[in-house]
Amino acid sequence: MSKPSVLFVCVHNAGRSQMAAGWLRHLAGDSVEVRSAGSEPADRINPVAVEAMREVGIDITANTPRLLDHATAESSDVLITMGCGDVCPVFPGKRYLDWQLDDPAGQDIAAVRLIRDDIRTRVEQLIAELPARTG
Repeated sequence: MSKPSVLFVCVHNAGRSQMAAGWLRHLAGDSVEVRSAGSEPADRINPVAVEAMREVGIDITANTPRLLDHATAESSDVLITMGCGDVCPVFPGKRYLDWQLDDPAGQDIAAVRLIRDDIRTRVEQLIAELPARTG
């Protein structure tokens, strides 16, 4: 049995994509391979995003922003973009979702909580739509 793989992509891979990856790992467990990357990765994860996720019992501090690479994107089943625009690669036959979400960079904790909760709702919907894959 092979797991479906989901790649979350945003510009800095420091906020939205990290929170989404955290939610998917938390809610789906080992049933999904979770990946995240950025078109211009930051040096570290947004500390306000870390705090917002900590409030709901999810620790994303071990994650590091990483550069989006062709191989990771190509080998993912679902690619979810979050504001990376034209730099996100397009591969035929992949499922793409573009989540319009505010960037948590420079936002206070109250604003980031709203983004976090919006992401959770979207991740729950994604899980409901992901088929198990056999390989």
